[in-house]
Amino acid sequence: MGDAAGFEFRERGDDVVVMHHGRKAATLRGDSAVRFLEDVKRGDPQQVMARTTGNYKRGNERLARNHPRNR
Repeated sequence: MGDAAGFEFRERGDDVVVMHHGRKAATLRGDSAVRFLEDVKRGDPQQVMARTTGNYKRGNERLARNHPRNR
């Protein structure tokens, strides 16, 4: 998988705002915000934020789905 970078997050009260290159990518509330903060403490924060925002697929998944061996 490619290297995830450019993510940061901010806690605002009970919410967590995930930013990617300075732009808001996701806002997490409630249980999902709590789970996110726990995951960030346990693992690589950049990878956790990439998965949370859905910014971890790079396009080759569509090509692979249409390849003859995968039909």
